[in-house]
Amino acid sequence: MVSKNTICLWYDGAALDAAKFYAETFPDSAVRAVHRAPGDYPAGKQGDVLTVEFTVMGIPCLGLNGGPAFKHNEAFSFQVATDDQAETDRLWNAIVGNGGQESACGWCKDKWGLSWQITPRALTAAIADPDRAVAKRAFDAMMGMGQIDIAAVEAARRG
Repeated sequence: MVSKNTICLWYDGAALDAAKFYAETFPDSAVRAVHRAPGDYPAGKQGDVLTVEFTVMGIPCLGLNGGPAFKHNEAFSFQVATDDQAETDRLWNAIVGNGGQESACGWCKDKWGLSWQITPRALTAAIADPDRAVAKRAFDAMMGMGQIDIAAVEAARRG
């Protein structure tokens, strides 16, 4: 990889499947290289996929098939700024519909346990509104949502 800083994501044997899914789902994403283990290791055998170099929306990542010892959690997530409801719906549905799991406030997990925040730019603008009453209404609306509904956020913003 060319980048000096790369996100390393630990998988239990599914790094290539995850990288392919991300490349198919998110713009500016691709699988760059697949590296096979030169020898046996605790989570696999010689010739198994050991690491996968990929990008997610331009961010360089390395998927490591390290085995079952570590699991993804919400301490790390990708936050995706969406431009409209159609993009929000498409990405949310792709993640959740591919064996993922819904959560609250625009968060969901993919089938490998990696957390995603599918965050419309309209929501970010609403909760950063300089009128704190407007921001609070939008924030309160978001707190009751799983997938973000931009129309509902905008209605809350208007009061």
